[in-house]
Amino acid sequence: MRMIRNSFTGFLALVLSINICTAQVRSVKKTDFGASFILDKGVMNLYLLNNDLVEVKYTSLDKIPKKKSLVVLPVKSYLKIFSVKENSDNVVITTSKLKIKVNKKTNAVTYSDLNNDVILAEADAVNKQIRDTTVAGINTYACSTSFQSPKDEALFGLGCHPLDSLSINYKGRNQDMAIKYLTGAIPVMLSSKGYGLLWDNYAESKFYGDENNNTQYTYVSESGKMVDYYFFYGPSFDHIMDLYRNLTGVAPMYPKWAFGLFQSQDRYKSQQEVLSVKDNYRKNHIPVDVIVQDWFYWSPAPIGSHIMNPERYPDPKAMVDELHKAHIHAMISIWPCFGKGTKDYDQLKKAGYLSSVTWDNFFVHTIDTYYDAHNPGAREMYWDQARDSLIKRYGWDAWWVDQCEPDTKDPNDRKKANFYTGKGIDYFNTYSLEHTKGIYTHWRRDIPKKRIFLLARQAFAGQQRNAATLWSSDITTTFAAFKNQIPQAINACVSGIPYWTSDIGGYISYTSPEGIPDWSTPTQRELFTRWFQFGAFSPIFRIHGKGERALFSKNWDEKTKSILLKYDDLRYRLLPYIYSLSSEVTRDNYTIMRSLAFEFRNDPAVYNIPDQYMFGPAFLVNPVTQQLYSGDHANQLGSTRKVYLPKSTEWYDFWSGKKFDGGQTIDAAAPIDIMPLFVRAGSIIPMGPVMEYATQKPADNIELRIYPGADGHFTLYEDENNTYNYEKGEFATFTFSWNDKAKELSISARKGSFPGMLKNRTFKIVMVKENVGTGVQETEKVDKIIKYNGREVKVKL
Repeated sequence: MRMIRNSFTGFLALVLSINICTAQVRSVKKTDFGASFILDKGVMNLYLLNNDLVEVKYTSLDKIPKKKSLVVLPVKSYLKIFSVKENSDNVVITTSKLKIKVNKKTNAVTYSDLNNDVILAEADAVNKQIRDTTVAGINTYACSTSFQSPKDEALFGLGCHPLDSLSINYKGRNQDMAIKYLTGAIPVMLSSKGYGLLWDNYAESKFYGDENNNTQYTYVSESGKMVDYYFFYGPSFDHIMDLYRNLTGVAPMYPKWAFGLFQSQDRYKSQQEVLSVKDNYRKNHIPVDVIVQDWFYWSPAPIGSHIMNPERYPDPKAMVDELHKAHIHAMISIWPCFGKGTKDYDQLKKAGYLSSVTWDNFFVHTIDTYYDAHNPGAREMYWDQARDSLIKRYGWDAWWVDQCEPDTKDPNDRKKANFYTGKGIDYFNTYSLEHTKGIYTHWRRDIPKKRIFLLARQAFAGQQRNAATLWSSDITTTFAAFKNQIPQAINACVSGIPYWTSDIGGYISYTSPEGIPDWSTPTQRELFTRWFQFGAFSPIFRIHGKGERALFSKNWDEKTKSILLKYDDLRYRLLPYIYSLSSEVTRDNYTIMRSLAFEFRNDPAVYNIPDQYMFGPAFLVNPVTQQLYSGDHANQLGSTRKVYLPKSTEWYDFWSGKKFDGGQTIDAAAPIDIMPLFVRAGSIIPMGPVMEYATQKPADNIELRIYPGADGHFTLYEDENNTYNYEKGEFATFTFSWNDKAKELSISARKGSFPGMLKNRTFKIVMVKENVGTGVQETEKVDKIIKYNGREVKVKL
């Protein structure tokens, strides 16, 4: 962790030293939105958005400043039924789920359930503070909020910080909250106590998790005229996430192909090379769905010229068409900065749409300029340029949104900038949010029949509504970097971003010529194998980085290649499961990559496990991040990894079918071809055929694996795979339900329909047990075959 800046340290010390200057309540008024408080030093409003969702605004100024949130969608209505009562000590606001008490002496807000059990309480003495300060030569106000935190609490979220090697649990530690190169910030946090918080402030901030002998935490923003935060009551993490995404925007569905394998490299340099990658995947019958064109396809033209060098790419449309003929989709990297000497730069400059923020392009030694993504007119022009020059002209299917921090040598340059919305100091963290907003909204308008997929190097709160997957940036090709990815992925998803990915194998080696590691060495093969296994159980499955690492590469020996193909096949067999879960992300605000606290919040043993997570409701995923089979200590480290099996359920080893009791830590076998996977009892997993691309074969023959030991259910979802007609109700679902006591499987009647829907299908039912219904391959001997035509079916097993 980097040392915190002195200005932040000084401000925190200042606010924590004050114990007599808290604002007292003079009067309270019930309003249409909740309650308004006049304080002896400022004002405070509590907005009741739901029975379990509250916004708090506080300022020491005379009135609450006007603010258009970039994160929260416009509020259509507030809670109608609630009460506001006073006693000598508190103002008590009661909804059907909460009691919200405001201490008259300190204005501290306490959130309790209806049994008066405290869920969260602001700190007594110093809770909400606004102070004069100067940052980057700018006179502004700094603001902070402090909350009580019991010693047994665990705190998750706060975004993705790719270089952070500390625990997954933020209890007792600090975190910079500033979007810069290789560090992110999403001001969303969920607690094991069953609540969530969103701080609606966009300035550089800092989270302090170890205040007052680890009984308090504080969130400090270096600029802001008011404290503005949202409180969500679950108590389940799924309900908190539902409240949060309804508030900030639902994640739209991705096309089905987006859940297959992405093949990317820094970089393919010609049309011929791109097509050769296509040919090698298809002629070797290796599953893949996307090939990616990274940067400098424009060279030697300046960045932002939006051209593909005609000498290297003589016919880009024909190239994309050839990919489509092979059922491969195409993604291209387009940046938000512009070099001088291009018509696009000149057009943006003339309109006043360029910002003062620049990138020192060390590759070609130019100073390039970012457009003002906060300006709606600039977003429109930026889109028009890229649409007409690249996206729609050639038929690209996806957009790689690189360099969207923006990346500057001196962060103060961003703070001093004048964006359309205001001073950069107040919009330090929102460039990627606004940039992806422009791309998403205009794609939906101009390419309405094709679902959009965006891959963004940064994300902020609310960015899920822009169809943006967060990737963890330019991490190194090391086991240490790989190990850091797992907790960062988990916390990014806890922060409300449902889709996350990393460069499988890492992006760059700082110990190799030109940053390219030797992928043919045993160490690099082991690293890539383990990372690929993890990638197969990430929301988005994507190879990228320096050096040839496609699955057909000669860098892989036959053993390595066979392991990689095994996990590639497994990913594709699980597409009915994964795609159905993706529909729940959109329809129910579900989270696919799940912190263990989503499922086992009341099991304290899971709070500090940084490298285990649930993938959907069934799989407990346990990546192997230690180098076991190559290097100097290869024969001394053993061939297992510790796996904690959460309590209150039983678990099956996916590879062997062996059953284990929960509530114990085991030494799980981890030979190089095995990433330990366990399946929760009661799970129902639909598995399709092995395919070379996501829509190659209809799902008319599904192996349905049932893991007995508890009741369970799973809803299968299907639609047209790549259109937005699902928003019009054109999709179909049916639910598998397992009654463990009765040993009965029910398949509900099908609900809904869409053009091209399968009307008849076969389910091969497999009751999993030791050595039966295990691993990647289709099970030869099944327990029951069911012919399904859309009507309800019940069978005994």
